[in-house]
Amino acid sequence: MATVGGVSEPKGVENNLEIDSLAQFAVDEHNKKQNSLLEFKRVISRKEQVVAGTLHFITLEAHHGGEKKTYEAKVWVKPWMNFKELQAFELVDAATSA
Repeated sequence: MATVGGVSEPKGVENNLEIDSLAQFAVDEHNKKQNSLLEFKRVISRKEQVVAGTLHFITLEAHHGGEKKTYEAKVWVKPWMNFKELQAFELVDAATSA
């Protein structure tokens, strides 16, 4: 169980539909705000922090054209209010796909 205010690294990144859905949401929101065409591929890692809701820190892979890039997204979720907001979306690195 997560400590209130503390950042934890929950297990189970692979095949976690909730986290994949949050990562897809982050990419979609980024695309809307930046008029971009990133395509979500997979979640690499995640952390979460319990606040007034939960802050999800998601490291994900997305493709744009032929390039594979890694991004860090921060998504704030308050399920009891049906609230979800992209707080940050930043490029970590880029590597050209083979």
